Amino acid sequence: MVKAREVTSAREARAIVEERGLSHVKVGLFDIDGVMRGKYMSRAKFLSSLEKGFSFCDVVLGWDVKDQLYDNSRYTGWHTGYPDAPVRIVPQSCRDIPFEDDMLLFIAEFAGRAQALCPRAVLRRVVERCRTLGFDPYAALEYEFFLFDESPESVRKKGFRHLKPFTPDVFGYSMLRNSVHGELYREILDLGEGMDFPLEGLHTETGPGVLEAAIAVDDAEAAGDKAALFKTFIKVLAQRMGLMATFMSRWSGEYPGQSGHIHLSLRNRDSGDSAFFDADQPDGISRTMRQFIAGQQRLMPQFLALIAPTVNSYRRLVPGFWAPTGANWGVENRTTALRAIPGGDQSQRIEYRLGAADANPYLALAAALGSGLYGITQQWSPSEPISGNAYALKLDQGQTLPGTLWESTQQFKQSDAARELFGSDFVAHFAAGREWEEREYRRHVSDWELERYFEII
Repeated sequence: MVKAREVTSAREARAIVEERGLSHVKVGLFDIDGVMRGKYMSRAKFLSSLEKGFSFCDVVLGWDVKDQLYDNSRYTGWHTGYPDAPVRIVPQSCRDIPFEDDMLLFIAEFAGRAQALCPRAVLRRVVERCRTLGFDPYAALEYEFFLFDESPESVRKKGFRHLKPFTPDVFGYSMLRNSVHGELYREILDLGEGMDFPLEGLHTETGPGVLEAAIAVDDAEAAGDKAALFKTFIKVLAQRMGLMATFMSRWSGEYPGQSGHIHLSLRNRDSGDSAFFDADQPDGISRTMRQFIAGQQRLMPQFLALIAPTVNSYRRLVPGFWAPTGANWGVENRTTALRAIPGGDQSQRIEYRLGAADANPYLALAAALGSGLYGITQQWSPSEPISGNAYALKLDQGQTLPGTLWESTQQFKQSDAARELFGSDFVAHFAAGREWEEREYRRHVSDWELERYFEII
């Protein structure tokens, strides 16, 4: 009998569906914002699509997280009539859905012209570039997320205010919390094992109801799938248990934001050893690793829109809340945007600490990996590593990060490196979506403005 995570081909995908006697299969793909969109597909349609692909309305590439249509997209819109776009099923993405009996889930991705805009395909192209340069990339993402004792109905009834966190007060690394609520933790751990995004660690963070989960390392392309599925199905699991999870970058002004740190390493394809480790260099940091850091550092302001893609993202990037505020780096320094982690041949790596929980995992990973590779090809050198509190130091020229979504989007639009790495069509489309997002924000009047200006001004 074929097991879900042993499927590697269309033939094996067909076999597992037929062995289970499934009448329908669940198929999903990820949009620009990293939201999984999908449907149940009849067995006959699914089996046909394994060989020939199928069509999916391209509107999912032309709307925002609230299903509002972009008014500035060249690729799709009212001017194109929102036609279907070709989609291919990825057989090796087959997974069991633990709470749906024998139901199977397959990831799909856009093909044809739409492939240029597909987030999963963007990451795959960067991974292919990495392999062409002689390296195999490995990655692991870790996420912070808040849990609330709320439902989709209750949060709307409350206007998303005065929400009840799953647990009270601040209590990082709490053995009390994870023991009292052991059933929930067990469900999360089992979900990760069952859907192949296994967790190396799961613990409370500092804040009411906030958890941090570290997904196990894998090759970069698979790591993107694992992270995207983790974010989707943690929210599913929470709601099934009468809770709600949010990966919003910062939901409250009283607490730190939610990170989505990215750990990256390269291994030489010819020898299999670490491209980042050199025993003869300080902290074991090889020349390749230094160039990789330099690329990440220099392109960080240009690529910030991929890492911080929402208006809310910039609420997190402020001093004193454990989020980086400049394009800098240090060795084992958690106040910098890039943390070099010495670890010998097996675990020498870089932690891209700028990453936030609200980013599309495929695009955040493509930005972190692609910028490092660009530094290697350009043979760049990084600044001197920072020791001590990076927040207290004046930023050098070129290390200042854009302060708003609009500013970061303009830098992304003008980036030659972005067009080379991700393609001109993707850069134009993604930038249009971010400009739309910022304009939607400016159309609305906030409670802060009313409280501040209504009577006094």
